[in-house]
Amino acid sequence: MAVIELKNVDLAYPIYSVRAQSLRNAIANFAVGGKLLKSGKDVVHVKALDKVSFKLNEGDRMGIIGHNGAGKTTLLKVLAGVYEPDKGAIKISGRISSMIDISLGLDTELTGRENIINMGRMRGYTTKQILQKMDSIIEFSDLGQFIDIPIKTYSAGMTTRLVFAVATSLEPDILLMDEWIGAGDASFFDKALNRINNILENSRVMVLATHSFHLVKETCNKVLVLDRGSQVYFGDIAGWDFDKMCAIS
Repeated sequence: MAVIELKNVDLAYPIYSVRAQSLRNAIANFAVGGKLLKSGKDVVHVKALDKVSFKLNEGDRMGIIGHNGAGKTTLLKVLAGVYEPDKGAIKISGRISSMIDISLGLDTELTGRENIINMGRMRGYTTKQILQKMDSIIEFSDLGQFIDIPIKTYSAGMTTRLVFAVATSLEPDILLMDEWIGAGDASFFDKALNRINNILENSRVMVLATHSFHLVKETCNKVLVLDRGSQVYFGDIAGWDFDKMCAIS
């Protein structure tokens, strides 16, 4: 049985009123990516996802690649339940843990330890369950004494390590990640890769959105290629020529 299955998923954002400013200015102010549409009410929409379909089974690791604005993070948010698609069907079987936005759920005034509890609660775990994992989360994060210091003092790498430790220590069925752990910490990268492999040995699924072709080749067995919200390719890594990405604009 599939852990994740999408069929012809569409999503469009209403982003601008043409009555307030010209369509030309709306296009100029909008970052590249997606397809601009105009509704009958003079509202500009961006078609963030257009007929996206794929199926992932237990043990699959899927990389989502594409240029900025291709729809990678939007798709992750659809899978996480942050956005509801306009059309299509989604079936997900299992508990989801995500690293879509490392600031989501973080309170910079609280300590790392307090934030571990907050993030765990947001992922549907009880305080008791989180406390049972607390020591292992702290150990994996390599934060040492900084765990009891407000995270507003943390570097980007320290914050990323904390979020990754929480997201992967609570035994998720499905792990969603945006841009991996690209905080320039090579030693932690190796630890993280080993952790992901351990998760997947227990029949978990990972979905990773990234710009790094190398990372997808190293960690994934499936790849989904998006271009302005449209699905260019989905299938085995071996079936996609990564040089083709240079032609996508």
